Amino acid sequence: MGIVAPGAVSATIGTSGVVFAATDRPALDPKGRLHTFCHAVPGRWHLMGVTQAAGLSLRWFRDRFGAAGNEDGRDAYERLTAEAAALPPGSDGLLWAPYLMGERTPHLDPNARAALIGLTASHTRGHVVRAILEGVAFSLRDSFTLFAEMGVPVRNIRLGGGGARSPLWRQIQADVYGREVEVLEAEEGAAYGAAILAGVGAGVWSSVDTACSEVVKVAQRVAPQPAVVERMNASYAAYRRIYPAVVSVLG
Repeated sequence: MGIVAPGAVSATIGTSGVVFAATDRPALDPKGRLHTFCHAVPGRWHLMGVTQAAGLSLRWFRDRFGAAGNEDGRDAYERLTAEAAALPPGSDGLLWAPYLMGERTPHLDPNARAALIGLTASHTRGHVVRAILEGVAFSLRDSFTLFAEMGVPVRNIRLGGGGARSPLWRQIQADVYGREVEVLEAEEGAAYGAAILAGVGAGVWSSVDTACSEVVKVAQRVAPQPAVVERMNASYAAYRRIYPAVVSVLG
């Protein structure tokens, strides 16, 4: 994905979710909420935040509750996200904390538990799906919040994984992060990166930076919607209060 220089960040939604930033110094979080490793590029490091159940949250919902009403023959994910897209940002007050498998960032708590907060009789399946999409984006925003605390620069955000294939989830991420996000031409991810590194090793390119500048191409940019960003900021503030509240109930 070309995340090789400081300021370049990726947000990838697969089964788990990963926010990955390149740095030119070993930025360390003493609380262990973010993970710091040596980068594949010599003399650089990367900083990583992880959501345990990102795409897994949507898959869990699809498997448990998404099968009904498939007479139209559409893919279940397509049908569910279409229902979510028809509803307003903020899911009419419904919030999802995606801690189905404990959590790593920012809570580092294997006993963290998921929560769906704010249900009313007027909420529909589409509301729940939209709340899941927004909640996963909020969980990834936690990593960006920690980056800001640590002074890690964020200049461009590139989306990857299955979450990058959904137009709705792309727009939700732009609105939740409050920044323009990029989608790349190549979807191969790790395999594509391995090929780039092999090319550098074989002398096809003189450096990883040169290789990425030549072969990693942006296919689409998605801009945040200012009015929606304001709504997402309010929802994110409420989302941040869920984890301590649930801990106070469940222990």
